Amino acid sequence: MKTFCLNFIAFIWLCLGACHAQTANPKQDIFPKGTTFISNIPYASDTLKKHLLDIYLPPVVKSSYPLIIWVHGGAWMLNDKYADMGYMTQTLKKFMDKGYAVASIDYRHSTTASFPAQIQDCNQAVEFLYQHAIKYKLDRDKIALIGFSAGGHLASLLALSNNNNIKEFYYDGKKPGFKIRLVLDFYGPSDFLSLKGSEVNDPKSPINLLLGAWVFDRPDLAKIASPVTYIDKNDPPFLIVQGEKDESVNPTQSISLSLHLKLAGVKNDLIIVPNAPHYGVMFDAENIREKIAQYLDEFMK
Repeated sequence: MKTFCLNFIAFIWLCLGACHAQTANPKQDIFPKGTTFISNIPYASDTLKKHLLDIYLPPVVKSSYPLIIWVHGGAWMLNDKYADMGYMTQTLKKFMDKGYAVASIDYRHSTTASFPAQIQDCNQAVEFLYQHAIKYKLDRDKIALIGFSAGGHLASLLALSNNNNIKEFYYDGKKPGFKIRLVLDFYGPSDFLSLKGSEVNDPKSPINLLLGAWVFDRPDLAKIASPVTYIDKNDPPFLIVQGEKDESVNPTQSISLSLHLKLAGVKNDLIIVPNAPHYGVMFDAENIREKIAQYLDEFMK
């Protein structure tokens, strides 16, 4: 009877542990069997829920893994580090199959902290991964970013400003040590000063809420928050993906970013997905995955 009770308690403990793992990572089933999940790692030495990140290590055993950092979208005020994964399942599988680690990061919403809090958080998360690369079996010299919508904006801003020393972008005012090798930008806004209409006229528009001010009242702040401001010849290559029928981010934002990069001599390609809206499974298409693989093979090896 005693043995039965002990076995029953052990069974219950395992079940509770399984339930906790599923709660901690609701996207676990997306990843291949054998993936290592390291969830809810605090990157800012505090207890904020938005200062957590997850690491996914591929099934293949290696001494270290090149790293792709996932920056979620949500108008800077919605979603979490699991967002956008649900419609990019084949792309995530591609990353794992090619032996890349993925780290998904959270950042503070604009509803609780105005810009530059979001870019400070992203820089701090990337620097944490860079400084703790050995612990998590990551190759600190091979870091790429992938971002969606607001996350595309933050990924672009982080990478393009990395050649500069914008103290306001760092939580402690100190320039981080990491370098970004590649940016995969999915429909991220790039130039706030070129926006018009409801994008900036509505006081509750995501960009005005992000800045904590009207774009027209603070063009200086809008410029500081725009990725195109920081483009120079030493920036990493970009693969930019944009929906033709995007109702939230005008395709001209991606076109402008591509042209600015080209003028500066920065390698980039722009894929306009025919009839595609702001997000969805159309961005997980085989031709886009193959182009991503080409960029990874060229710039992350």
